[in-house]
Amino acid sequence: MRSYWFPKRYADGAARLRVPFGFVLAAAFAWLAEPTPVSLAFGLPLAACGLLLRAWAAGHLSKNRELAVTGPYGYTRNPLYLGTLIVAAGLALAARRAELALLFGAAFALVYLPAIELEEQHLRKLFPGYADYAAHVPLLAPRWPRYGEKGTFRGALYRRNKEYQALAGFLAGAAWLAWRAWN
Repeated sequence: MRSYWFPKRYADGAARLRVPFGFVLAAAFAWLAEPTPVSLAFGLPLAACGLLLRAWAAGHLSKNRELAVTGPYGYTRNPLYLGTLIVAAGLALAARRAELALLFGAAFALVYLPAIELEEQHLRKLFPGYADYAAHVPLLAPRWPRYGEKGTFRGALYRRNKEYQALAGFLAGAAWLAWRAWN
């Protein structure tokens, strides 16, 4: 049996905090951001890369129906979370605030990692092939070469997974940063 980093009770509570904590992070971001045109030029493209990774992953994810092993899931078991981490790093860089980077990092460690752990437990129960997949593909940091087949991005999955909401959030955040940088 695999040992886990977080007690189940804590992980359950942390998983429920993902969305509310996202709103807290957004408020802190809006309040603390001190962007400049230069910080936007570096941070927003990095954040966009994270958003693209999330979109790519969403187009390969059929939640609870089939084990996602194609697309970015051939490099990392958690491309959506990795994409979120990259978006957060890019936005913190664009906002020019180390406090935001620390806050995002703490949120990831204390809220998102326990959620990842719970999802791992769920996937191990749901899909018999998950243990073999997990043995070949790292939890978060990508590894090359890819594991398994390339697969095809499916726009219907992108829409079903409502990944367009992340795009809308990114565009709102980028607009806010641009307004702050030039006002």
